Amino acid sequence: MRFTISLPANYRLQDVLAFHSRDAESVAEEVRPERIRKGMLLDGVAVALTLHLSSTAAECEADADCPQQPLPASLQQRIRDAALNMLGLRIDPQTFLDFARDDAMLGPLVLANPGLRIVQSATVFEALTWAIIGQQINLPFAIALRRTFILQAGRQHSSGLWCYPEAADAARLNTEDLTSRKFSRAKAETLLRFAALVASDELRLEEAADNSIDAISQALLAVKGIGPWTVNYGLLRGYGYADCSLHGDVAIRAALQRLLGEDSKPDMARTERILQQYQPHRTMAAAHLWASLNDRPNESA
Repeated sequence: MRFTISLPANYRLQDVLAFHSRDAESVAEEVRPERIRKGMLLDGVAVALTLHLSSTAAECEADADCPQQPLPASLQQRIRDAALNMLGLRIDPQTFLDFARDDAMLGPLVLANPGLRIVQSATVFEALTWAIIGQQINLPFAIALRRTFILQAGRQHSSGLWCYPEAADAARLNTEDLTSRKFSRAKAETLLRFAALVASDELRLEEAADNSIDAISQALLAVKGIGPWTVNYGLLRGYGYADCSLHGDVAIRAALQRLLGEDSKPDMARTERILQQYQPHRTMAAAHLWASLNDRPNESA
């Protein structure tokens, strides 16, 4: 399966490469200056998706271990969706630029990074499991646990590339499969509880007319071990939702401390109030706050 996605003017390719190359020992991603290759399980099929990148387009090539050719239409759509997510094309940065260019606090940040985008995980399930894995631990350790999760629950593509698992694959694990490999028991139980709910269709992740983002958020919050930060981060990286409030994110609070010139980080309640003034664009506000701390904003989590 081959298709082309046009890239907008002033597309920040380096942000995309940085996000997908966070794990130097990655087993499911291969990143080069002008190419990303990603392994994932979609509808039970091992897929190796290659994005050949230029300044104007992504030439996409999907190699699926599927005997049915051409590929089922539903699988083709999931592959296209994964490519759009990975390229960060769900939110147009111009909308926030127009909204915040004159803002006293974020205006200078936005004007300094006008093409900044939210790069996403390939799938919603990947984004939410990554959010669970990354809860309350440092980024290098979270990356190592993610790699372990892929090796435990994923499957190899015929090319040898490992594929990020789907819910049904993760649900087959038991707690000891993860705790014996440095997962805390609480984190392992939350991860597998979430996977089991999704695999059984008790928890629906697909946005639909009868399953809005608000409904999905409330269903996620009802899962033991999943809190507001995990939900909002999952919405950001999984759905490209435009109005996520990352008031519980330490890096966001550190960025606000710097911008405000204060001696300590604002607490979560105050951070939430500050971010509310950027509704309905709080996701891009978070992206620019991350970017203010370093030159590689999509590595913040």
